[in-house]
Amino acid sequence: QVQLVESGGGLVQPGESLRLSCVGSGFGLTYYAIGWFRQAPGKEREGVSCVSALAGSTYYTYYLDSVKGRFTVSRDKARNMVYLQMNNLLPEDTAVYYCAALNGPYSTLQRLCAQEYSMTYWGKGTLVTVST
Repeated sequence: QVQLVESGGGLVQPGESLRLSCVGSGFGLTYYAIGWFRQAPGKEREGVSCVSALAGSTYYTYYLDSVKGRFTVSRDKARNMVYLQMNNLLPEDTAVYYCAALNGPYSTLQRLCAQEYSMTYWGKGTLVTVST
């Protein structure tokens, strides 16, 4: 069965860190562009970070301006996983975070994160709450 599963969400205080994980089963994440998206209560879903498919040992990344310098996306080929390291979390980072995989062409990671493409697979999400 093909699926994506996110984990690592939780309740943290402002300034703390979390690492989200996205694991693929039934297919290799290596060959897919992966996006991390989030949806806060009452808000539209937005793309937080996107990463290209792995080419050898190289991949490219994109970040939403509001998370640049705080979030880092990375790949682990051996574990078939993609991570989103989130540091210095802010209350406005509170949302359900989803990972999604695209099996197909796209022009830029920025447009991928802008949800201009229909993602092939979606996870069910993991909740991140940043609050005192």
